[in-house]
Amino acid sequence: MRRTALLACATLLTGLLPVAAQAAQAADAPTPVPVDRFEGEVPFAEQPAGGIFTWGSDTDDRPALSLTARPDAPEGEKVLTGAYDISGWGGFTHDFAAAEPAHDWSAHEGIRLWWEGRGSGKRIVLELKDGGAHGEASELWTTSFTDDFTGWKQIELPFARFTYRTDYQPVGGIDQILGLTEMWGYAVTLPTGFQGEFAMDNVELYGKADQSRRVFVTTDPVVTLDEGGTATVELTLGTSGAAPTDQPVTVTYETAGGSATAGEDYTPVQGTVTFPAGSLSGDTRTVRVVTRKDRAAEHAETIPLRLTVAGAKAPAENPQVVVDAHGLPYLDPKLPVRKRVADLVARMSLAEKAGQMTQAERGAMANPADIAGQALGSLLSGGGSTPTPNTAAAWAKMIDGFQLRAQATRFQIPLIYGVDAVHGHNNLSGATVMPHNIGLGAARDPGLTQRTGAVTAAEVRATGVPWDFAPCLCVTRDERWGRSYESFGEDPALVKAMDTVIQGFQGHRSGKDLDRGDKVLATAKHYVGDGGTAYGSSSTGTYTTDQGVTKVTRGELEAVHLSPFKDAVDRGVGTVMPSYSSLDVIGDGRGPVKMHARGDMIDGVLKDRLGFDGFVISDWNGIDQIPGDRASDVRTSVNAGLDMIMVPYDYKEFRTTLIDEVVEGRVPQARVDDAVARILTQKFRLGLFEKPYADTAGAAAIGSAGHRAVAREAVAKSQVLLKNDQGLLPLRKSQKVYVAGSNADDIGNQSGGWTITWQGASGDIAPGTTVLEGLREAGGDITYSQDASAPTSGHDVGVVVVGETPYAEGVGDVGNGHDLELSAADKAAVDKVCGAMKCAVLIVSGRPQLVGDRLGEIDSLVASWLPGTEGSGVADVLYGRRPFTGRLPVTWPKSEAQLPINVGDTSYDPQFPYGWGLTTLTKAPAGGEATLKALGAAARAAEKAGADATGRALVDKARLLVQERTGGHLTAASARPFAEAEHLVLTGRHGAAVAKLTAAYRAA
Repeated sequence: MRRTALLACATLLTGLLPVAAQAAQAADAPTPVPVDRFEGEVPFAEQPAGGIFTWGSDTDDRPALSLTARPDAPEGEKVLTGAYDISGWGGFTHDFAAAEPAHDWSAHEGIRLWWEGRGSGKRIVLELKDGGAHGEASELWTTSFTDDFTGWKQIELPFARFTYRTDYQPVGGIDQILGLTEMWGYAVTLPTGFQGEFAMDNVELYGKADQSRRVFVTTDPVVTLDEGGTATVELTLGTSGAAPTDQPVTVTYETAGGSATAGEDYTPVQGTVTFPAGSLSGDTRTVRVVTRKDRAAEHAETIPLRLTVAGAKAPAENPQVVVDAHGLPYLDPKLPVRKRVADLVARMSLAEKAGQMTQAERGAMANPADIAGQALGSLLSGGGSTPTPNTAAAWAKMIDGFQLRAQATRFQIPLIYGVDAVHGHNNLSGATVMPHNIGLGAARDPGLTQRTGAVTAAEVRATGVPWDFAPCLCVTRDERWGRSYESFGEDPALVKAMDTVIQGFQGHRSGKDLDRGDKVLATAKHYVGDGGTAYGSSSTGTYTTDQGVTKVTRGELEAVHLSPFKDAVDRGVGTVMPSYSSLDVIGDGRGPVKMHARGDMIDGVLKDRLGFDGFVISDWNGIDQIPGDRASDVRTSVNAGLDMIMVPYDYKEFRTTLIDEVVEGRVPQARVDDAVARILTQKFRLGLFEKPYADTAGAAAIGSAGHRAVAREAVAKSQVLLKNDQGLLPLRKSQKVYVAGSNADDIGNQSGGWTITWQGASGDIAPGTTVLEGLREAGGDITYSQDASAPTSGHDVGVVVVGETPYAEGVGDVGNGHDLELSAADKAAVDKVCGAMKCAVLIVSGRPQLVGDRLGEIDSLVASWLPGTEGSGVADVLYGRRPFTGRLPVTWPKSEAQLPINVGDTSYDPQFPYGWGLTTLTKAPAGGEATLKALGAAARAAEKAGADATGRALVDKARLLVQERTGGHLTAASARPFAEAEHLVLTGRHGAAVAKLTAAYRAA
């Protein structure tokens, strides 16, 4: 039926209505407002432009859309049609233009559309985009209808039916209020596992909103006070938009229920407060509840305040007045921690203990009352899970809100909130983003590494977060691994040397500094062997290496992978996280076993043999990878020694299952008590019982010049000069420099994964300085052309900055859409610039890139790693403000076929060996072998005297001499002893290191 015929029918039906009803309808209902007519007025286009675009879990899951002329179109001449065959997820979106104001839909009852039914019985999901910066950074609200009819049908979806989406929010959610005043469009999710077609027409807003759609009453969900005090519960009126209320709003209240006893613990209250018509958003009313003091020691008691609201939307939940726990031994900060822990554990129920062992993701808190209802012990922010706006103040407010919920539990045990701050507080916009660990390993400065940890800890704690899932103490053995850059290097001696970062995070190894406002609990991860997984051994999706199998002898396990964790335990690290990977110890007869299930390594080695007294936290859904059902996963992991389980969205099921397993005797009560005691010990050490809320005194230093100066120094020291023919570097400011390459002016690429979001992203994603900006700030005469398309004539030297784009974890595995080759565009830029002038090539990447085929045309080659936000540090060494001093933390291969290749291998013929790194501003000593002989004698004497700094300095001189001798042209005979010398010096064997360098000198 054409639109004209439909309108005629509507007119006929209207004529049958009583006159009064027609008048009321005309007076009350505003004219429908079109959103999409599908006549071509809205183009197929993506952000930042307004338009319709498709999306899907892969390219095959994107529906094919078209505007099709149909004689039966409900409105106009055309309808939107599409075909789809979706295996994962897919659909389409209409986003309004990001550069234009958001739309106000608050005057309407809902949204409606015409849908051509196919009788499929499938569910069609419609999603609204509310608030935020634009359509792809908004809050998502969803509802659905069922295609259980045939032919055209107008589907009306009142806004009251839309619910907050809990499984995904693009910016982690905003205010969880469908305000309707800042709407950015809608999206349609099509059915999966089904091949079909659809037709849709005339999306429009209809009806008139009643006041309760735009007016709401809010209150704090929890109000705490000391026994005997008076609680003030503040009721606040809110409106969507600036218009005052046109009807009064009444709130009837009464105290009812809870664990406190009316008449004994408090005086019951009831009554009504009114916001008259004309009230403005922000107007408040108060309700007071008077409590009584009996001087007896007690746990916390709750007094719910039941609210009934007329004329506005009521709060999502009734507020609770909580009389704080008092007089109990565990609350006494003067008692030793062990006594406080013992007292509290003895008072707790099994359900409360299971809650302490449960960690949920903040995005799962659609019902924040679950924090108290489930007695949760911890929340986390996964990569990219942030408040909106993503500011330090918003972080603190969010976490304080969660902590307030925990105060409604019997013993008011505070949450411990965790984040992956793996190179600075990398989830927070404006934070100081450090070089990734691979760059810190190249810097070879344990003191500096400790300072980067201290800066990170200060910025993290200032946002209310007391726990960091860092550092990664993996020993990377195959650079095809997508997490290579999270490692300090391939040599366990180097990783151990960088363990100083733990003191930067935590302070004194005793834990006495943990309650400071600039320290956080550290996490040694991923225990044990995740850096040794074999290529092709992963069974996780399309990963090739990450989460695979590490197959080693017992001796290799101890010497390579376990060694850094032993040092971390000695340094007092507070938590340890097992690896996703499987461990296959040759000769033990067990084959590959997931680390989350290896009680021999967690309880047996980590806790018993190494004496680890912190707690073990699982990785994200890590127990799900253990073979078996959920109950089996729970008992296996907990019995293996895991103390807290990261179950981001399945926290209720985990907690219930754990309780059942204990009741049935499959998980010993003693194991649970031990786990809870370990968790509570760290909470007491962090001072969370006395100070659960954010101490934001240090927030002003986040991203400060002082903090960025530490990062800039780390960047400069991380730069490894691999080749420098004819002393091209450092540059002179008098030179005209031609800068090109994909990574020269991209702060997202130079920061890598785990930056703002889990995978990171290219582009201007964080405040800071790109390499290009650093070069310009240094005062150089710079011409920039990313693709080298600008004329090259008239320049003295070229600087080509190339490398990788961001990735994280197994997404970055070689063979999973990644390789170790430069992109075609980067190769073209290198070829053009280096073919036209002397050139320096900087490789910004998380791992070595294969450049052997172009090495001859490159005059200077620099491994810049992933420097983070302080690109000025790169400019500092390029222009000689600081010398190049970095050394390779991993072996740089000639080809992918050589991988894995590591120091100590019998067959060792790399492009550049482990430990290689030319210097500037320092000359190599003269004298050849005679000088080496003298250096060796002095190094042995320094070693004997325990003069480690002197010994390292002597080895440095010997290394310079050897590097000058080789001229960068190493053979297998010289590369192997050169790399072995680097391992020896890190273990304090300075005399033997000079002996190896002497052998390398002779082989050269």
